[in-house]
Amino acid sequence: MTDAQTTGKASPGTVRLAGQNRIRLVLAGFALCFLIIAGRTAGLSVFLSENAGVRSAAHDNIRIPRPDITDRHGRILASDIRVASLHANPRKIIDIDEAIEKLTAVLPELDPRSLRKKLSKDKAFVWLKREVSPEQRLAIHNQGIPGVGFRNETKRVYPMGRLGAHVLGFVDIDSRGLAGIEKYLDGQGALYTASLAKPQTRSALPAQLALDARVQHALSDELAGAMQHFRAKAAAGIVLAADTGEILSLVSLPDYNPNDPRQALDKSAINRVTTGVFELGSVIKAVTFAMALDAGTANMNSTFDARFPLVVGRSRINDFHAKRRILTLQEVFLYSSNIGTARMALQVGLEGHQAFLKKAGLFSRLRTELPEAAAPLLPPRWSKITTVTASFGHGFAVQPLQGAMVTAALVNGGLLIPPTLLRRHPDTVSGLAKRIIKPSTSEKMRYLFALNVEKGTARRAGVPGIRVGGKTGTAEKVINGRYSRDHRLTSFVGAFPMDAPKYVLLVMLDEPQPLKETYGYATSGWNAVPVAGKVIARIAPLLGVEPEYTEEEQKKIAAARPKQDKGN
Repeated sequence: MTDAQTTGKASPGTVRLAGQNRIRLVLAGFALCFLIIAGRTAGLSVFLSENAGVRSAAHDNIRIPRPDITDRHGRILASDIRVASLHANPRKIIDIDEAIEKLTAVLPELDPRSLRKKLSKDKAFVWLKREVSPEQRLAIHNQGIPGVGFRNETKRVYPMGRLGAHVLGFVDIDSRGLAGIEKYLDGQGALYTASLAKPQTRSALPAQLALDARVQHALSDELAGAMQHFRAKAAAGIVLAADTGEILSLVSLPDYNPNDPRQALDKSAINRVTTGVFELGSVIKAVTFAMALDAGTANMNSTFDARFPLVVGRSRINDFHAKRRILTLQEVFLYSSNIGTARMALQVGLEGHQAFLKKAGLFSRLRTELPEAAAPLLPPRWSKITTVTASFGHGFAVQPLQGAMVTAALVNGGLLIPPTLLRRHPDTVSGLAKRIIKPSTSEKMRYLFALNVEKGTARRAGVPGIRVGGKTGTAEKVINGRYSRDHRLTSFVGAFPMDAPKYVLLVMLDEPQPLKETYGYATSGWNAVPVAGKVIARIAPLLGVEPEYTEEEQKKIAAARPKQDKGN
């Protein structure tokens, strides 16, 4: 018998063997746990890969909230609201026929054939209908259709409807900007401040426009009334801050409701202010005057022979209301003489004329935040007759906004400031402005503008207590390749208050008709000009322009007041 047997104790070899067995047992247990975990992980991986399409589609299709768009005073013009959209996982649909029957009962607009095709796909995610109403969501939810669910999205809404439509633009169903400021914001990459954050925390700071909703409404309302009254086919208008270039109002009618972007497909609903180019007629005469006065080829005492038509080659230039006499510079402006203005341009010369128009920005495409911007239509070659006709706005076409921009430069001291639809701090203007005329020339232009409203073709733009200045324009439209006397574009561009102009206004009517009250005339002085007067009377108080009545105006106001009863 061995010692181990005698004493009853295990030998060292036996202890080592037992310890090794326990270690093996522990290792086997760990291995088994690892296999179980690995198996669960593999199963989870398969599940996740199966549903990757859902996550990917959800990530791609969740519309991250766009920034609110507000006017200059913080009024909301565009915002996002939460909506539910209907989707399905075709792999989890148990009975396609039943699902189609239940879904079309709540959403009859769904096409059963298209729905069947979607639900038969070997996919984990398909959209069935975007933006369902809360009532529809509840009805479908209560039906308990396996594989059908909802995803919260955002929908772009424009609480003020048509107001500012051509400025705001619109978005598609996936909230991508397709026009206007909406498209501009996408291009700037300024939509999201936290693209990797959780969906509920994604946000962007509001985009504040220079637009004033009150001024926008007033201008739109007056233009709509003018279209109806004068039976015009279209109308447009701009209110521009003369010293900053901020666009306080931009209206083009007909317009559309951005809540229903399909309306924007109507060809008549184009943005005529920046997308269209037009011959602005005599409005451009003001540019010619500024050019000649600044060049020194004319002064306030200059005279021009308007006794006979101006003959240039085979062309004869006449005045609409010919005076048939020698006119002073002021009279050329007041009577809107084509002959006198053409002679003024010829004194500057062809090269000098072209150079000034280029400096004034009328030879290049004007770019703003709006993606929609048309290039000017210029003559293929510049000859003597081109200078003559271009001097009074005939033969080349520009955006109406360009007309407002250059007018602002003529009255603000001579600085051409690029217009903007975004708020602009006055301190940034100096770095953007370009001088095109001397301050002394601008002072003379302000005098001529004011004189024209006081005594000239723009008299009907006058507003009691507000010193208004401006220039009229009537241009024949090109119809079938020829200028037509029966198709006119009438306009007025001016500023107020003329002592220190703060605001520029442009009003344009497309094909206004002659009326009995206009004595058969359809020129600017009878339609665009009085409309401008009405607009100024409405917006001046909104813009803080205090009336300063002359003694004569005070007498008229006093005479118009009802007399009080002597007994009171």
